[in-house]
Amino acid sequence: MSNTTAQARQQYAGFKADHVGSFLRPQRIKQARLDLAAGKISQAELTQIENEEIIQLVEQQKQNGVHAITDGELRRAWWHFDFMEHLVGVEGFDEAEGYKFKGIETKPHQVRVIGKIDFADTHPHLQHFKFLKDVVGDDTEHVAKMTIPSPNMFLHRKIRCSNEFYANNLQAYAEDLGRAYQKAVRAFYEAGCRYLQLDDVYWAFLVSQQRQDEEQQFGETTQSLAEACVTTLNLALQDKPEDLVIGMHICRGNFASTWIYEGGYDGIEDYIFKHLHNIDRYFLEYDNERSGGFAPLAKLKGSNAEVVLGLITSKVEQLEDKKEIVARIREAAQYLPLEQLALSPQCGFSSTEEGNHVAYEAQWEKLRLINEIVAEVWSAAPQASSKTSFVVEC
Repeated sequence: MSNTTAQARQQYAGFKADHVGSFLRPQRIKQARLDLAAGKISQAELTQIENEEIIQLVEQQKQNGVHAITDGELRRAWWHFDFMEHLVGVEGFDEAEGYKFKGIETKPHQVRVIGKIDFADTHPHLQHFKFLKDVVGDDTEHVAKMTIPSPNMFLHRKIRCSNEFYANNLQAYAEDLGRAYQKAVRAFYEAGCRYLQLDDVYWAFLVSQQRQDEEQQFGETTQSLAEACVTTLNLALQDKPEDLVIGMHICRGNFASTWIYEGGYDGIEDYIFKHLHNIDRYFLEYDNERSGGFAPLAKLKGSNAEVVLGLITSKVEQLEDKKEIVARIREAAQYLPLEQLALSPQCGFSSTEEGNHVAYEAQWEKLRLINEIVAEVWSAAPQASSKTSFVVEC
């Protein structure tokens, strides 16, 4: 259950169409980053270009009916590393090879733990959020939503075993992560954030049979790792303010229109739906058969949490058939009441700066489709909000 008040949920996330966070990078930003690397412009000049493009993106979101507005993660090269490497006790580095997705490999970047993990109020993403909030403004129709990687991203074997500081003490590691993120949650709240989303690919790692087998070779079980995830997240959110809405996005990988994990939610349903506290909105990938069925959603009956169904893919341009999406929403409603459901893309359009293989305009067409479907499905539903918004990231 969540401690978030009903008033806050309605005010800051009272819509049935949402988006995960990231948008395709404008060509101007891509060129500016190349120019910075070549020494043609300064970091200050790059930041100014990012500021101008974010201002334009915020306006585009408003024009397209988006209420939960992000900065599109336009300042980031990666959806997760840019945040993670600025925690105390963590550093970024380039390693020999990148992450292997389905038929493609990412750039060889990674983070490693070099000391006790903590969060400092000098973290650059705090200023990034403050800029976004100022641009979004204080009108009642829009809210600035911040997206950050879940602390569970540090539980990947390459990262958690990258140092001698924790001496393979999983419990101490999980607790320090939780406390560091507890500070982060408070810092974003004090910066004015009222809708914070945690992006968490690690839960999808735990439902992948191949990855489970790999961990067992090193003496770890899905149970011990899932329990560490619960410890970390519950610590991070235990003192969450009652007027702060928390979303959690679970994704099976999103890079250049490809994926990395597969498996349904059945193996983790109790952990994420019963053992976690203070999660208001679950953004769940459901755009293909790799995500499994809707039956696990029944675990949330009687709770005050919502599930944002990721039924619209951000990986391809082709628009989904509206009737088919409506039918899938009706199917999900057999397990969880319609008033506890919402709709979004399964992930962002640009989890890394490379972006998915879709045209820039295609992302807006997808989001407009979501609004059309929401208007049809929830217009006569009890407790349906008049607000609509899109959600995009990871």
